[in-house]
Amino acid sequence: MKRLYSWNVNGLRACMDKGFMEFLEREQPDVLCLQETKMQPSQADFTFPEYEMYWNSAVKKGYSGTAVLTKEKPLDVFYDLGFADKHNTEGRAITLEYPEFYLVCVYVPNAQDGLKRIDYRMEWEDDFRSYVGALKEKKPVIVTGDMNVAKEEIDLKNPKSNRGNAGFSDQERDKMRVLLASGFVDSFRYLYPDRTDAYSWWSYRFRARERNAGWRIDYFLVSEGYEDRIEDARILSDQTGSDHCPVELILK
Repeated sequence: MKRLYSWNVNGLRACMDKGFMEFLEREQPDVLCLQETKMQPSQADFTFPEYEMYWNSAVKKGYSGTAVLTKEKPLDVFYDLGFADKHNTEGRAITLEYPEFYLVCVYVPNAQDGLKRIDYRMEWEDDFRSYVGALKEKKPVIVTGDMNVAKEEIDLKNPKSNRGNAGFSDQERDKMRVLLASGFVDSFRYLYPDRTDAYSWWSYRFRARERNAGWRIDYFLVSEGYEDRIEDARILSDQTGSDHCPVELILK
């Protein structure tokens, strides 16, 4: 059994002071993918002795960034999406190759208020789909992270009032559907197609978390054909420390 976790920590150094180490020691993940680390490795005054750690930090300080902690040393590690001239300044993707699969940790760009960044988001989506599609030709792929979209109305508390907003625009939802149609399965919905009130992100405003007025925007996707390896998919909504909670994929 292998336990994979993903967590948008909204600043790793801040999260370290809000229960991160207790989470790590309690859950003992085999792999933990992090998004929005908001730091450079040189700023780390902490270590994780049981883990290999890989960083992809944004050029801009205090912004974006991904990291992966893994107990099993991967066969190889790749950063970004393989382009020399784009998608390589915000630290949004790390790919680890293991004997059985590729694991892609991703922090998908936010379309931002008023969908100011929707054109870039659409370009990213197409390039990312091509990237993971090419990996999938070689061996199964697991994609995890903050994908910044609630795909269906069941995936957020207030779909009617959020229609067209960043994270629930028709454009973003359509791209997520196209990604899944290209050969991926949403592990949580595969096991729990009708479960409501299951969210991984809550606004800091309006006591949203207290009221569970949230969104499910953090995912584990697996290649079609790999579903039989899914033991469980969990959302650890009781874990505080960020505006997101961790999500987990347990593999048989």
